[in-house]
Amino acid sequence: MTGRFDRLSLNRFTPEDKAVGVAVSAVLAGTVGLAVFSPLADGSAAAETPAQASVVAEKGTAEKGTVSHGSAKTAKVSAAVQAERQGFKVAPHAVKPDEVIKLAEKQVGVHEGKGGETKYHDWYISTPHAKQTAARDGGFPVKDYRGAQWCNMFVSWLGAQTGVKNMGWDAYTVQHATWFKDTGRWGHEAKPGAVVFFDWQDGSDGGINDIDHVGLVVKDNGDGTVNTVEGNTDNSVNQKVRQKSQIVGFGYPDYAS
Repeated sequence: MTGRFDRLSLNRFTPEDKAVGVAVSAVLAGTVGLAVFSPLADGSAAAETPAQASVVAEKGTAEKGTVSHGSAKTAKVSAAVQAERQGFKVAPHAVKPDEVIKLAEKQVGVHEGKGGETKYHDWYISTPHAKQTAARDGGFPVKDYRGAQWCNMFVSWLGAQTGVKNMGWDAYTVQHATWFKDTGRWGHEAKPGAVVFFDWQDGSDGGINDIDHVGLVVKDNGDGTVNTVEGNTDNSVNQKVRQKSQIVGFGYPDYAS
């Protein structure tokens, strides 16, 4: 199976979503910087969630203010709660690639259950973000994600569990890769922790619109191959050794140095 969840249309955040975002925007922008982006709307950079969209809009104003010690503590708690509501296990923070790689490796051997479903489907469907991508990609019911191709849901789950900044969440590889490129996080170097995108037909000669599959880079072997961990590979999470000639490009989350 591949990661091509290929339905494309546009939708906008509801007034209710925007209201939620405005209510927490100053809190988030002033404490943990919950301005994590992902591929939504018309291909331009849009926020991971409605709340984070407001963070981006309000960030300049929030940064001009000052926050007392007590207020900062309360803000951090509020930010953590809001992040959990959006689907994060922990609020976005400085994360090193090794942390994400270790979590990915622990998932090796997880297999699809009945109907091709996994815990990665369950997580993605539970997030407000799923409604946004479903609307963007054709307006289908969120339940249609159940049993769908899940390599990109797996990569997104890794980011949500570890709190990586700007890893992006999606179920459709082409949209995810496009977002990385549009936000200046796209390249052709196999860095540990990078999100790697494949085209089985044309490989490195293919373009973003040809992408079929996605995984996580573990290591560049220096011999024209890359070690990866990938979901939705033989109906499970697997470690693979891939030829660079199969790779269209890489997306780079904002990892801690």
